[in-house]
Amino acid sequence: MTIEYLKKADLTSLSGASDVSATVREILSSIELGGDSAALEYAAKFDRYEGNVVLTDAEIEAACALVPEKLKADIRFSHDNVRRFAEAQKATVKDVEYEVVPGMIVGQKAIPVDAAGCYVPGGRYSHIASAIMTVTTASVAGCKHITACSPPRPGVGVAPAIIYAAHICGAHKILAMGGVQGVAAMTFGLFGLPKANILVGPGNQFVAEAKRILFGRVGIDMIAGPTDSLVLADGTADAHIVATDLVSQAEHGYNSPVWLVTDDRALAEDVMARVPGLIDDLPEVNRENATAAWRDYAEVILCADREEMAATSDAYAPEHLTVQAEDLDWWLDRLTCYGSLFLGEETTVSY
Repeated sequence: MTIEYLKKADLTSLSGASDVSATVREILSSIELGGDSAALEYAAKFDRYEGNVVLTDAEIEAACALVPEKLKADIRFSHDNVRRFAEAQKATVKDVEYEVVPGMIVGQKAIPVDAAGCYVPGGRYSHIASAIMTVTTASVAGCKHITACSPPRPGVGVAPAIIYAAHICGAHKILAMGGVQGVAAMTFGLFGLPKANILVGPGNQFVAEAKRILFGRVGIDMIAGPTDSLVLADGTADAHIVATDLVSQAEHGYNSPVWLVTDDRALAEDVMARVPGLIDDLPEVNRENATAAWRDYAEVILCADREEMAATSDAYAPEHLTVQAEDLDWWLDRLTCYGSLFLGEETTVSY
């Protein structure tokens, strides 16, 4: 059986990409030539912010004081979990010496980069988790200097919770600058910062394109497209939960694709019927994103069986892959191409 598209996307991740690339190249070139002053001009234009760029200790302390104690406790809890897992990951990378033949010794040595630039989205939403996941990992790796960069809001600055998270996770400097100009500032070593050896963290299409263009001059974590999610669901899945998981990712951006792959037509049709109502319940900005993402980028794919479902998922290679189906161990063993795998109901990335 050939897979059947019950819903097919009208647009792809490449739609409009050439315009974005040209804009980003122009900004990067201008900032590399113009230095601090050029970056500040773009910050005033795009961030609409003219406050201090590299936060002082006093500004960090004042921002941390604004964060509610409950939120601080939640951030510390998350930081501890991420730190311990990062330490476990680091422990798997060991220095090795091996004598291949008598007198010929080869080996490997894991050396942390000197300077890491961690981009933390914070324009429309405060991505506290991104600060925790990037800064903590760089700290555990042993980077000598870590800059956390996040877009300031007009008249407000960087969200206090992001500042608190970046501070307790080990950032040496916090940069109040967003978008391409923030990425450029870390790469080119502006405002007295060391030049970043690696850029990490998510961002919008302009941030992602800046990292792609700069790759080679600096290391990056990945060449990322718009954030996406694929749900593999069989007839045992709860249609409401599947639909909710899809919408919770579609609301990230107008071009955030979501995909449902199933072998059950009734489930697919039920999910498709539920999505519009769930989108209507979202706050206005989220609703606009989810509406466009579902309309232009979402797909619902009907397969013959679970093997065809798995093959389809591997071909799409999603960033986030959720399985809501029977025999989770089979899926764990069979699936090969994904960024992160969430097995079972109520394990979606939102949690």
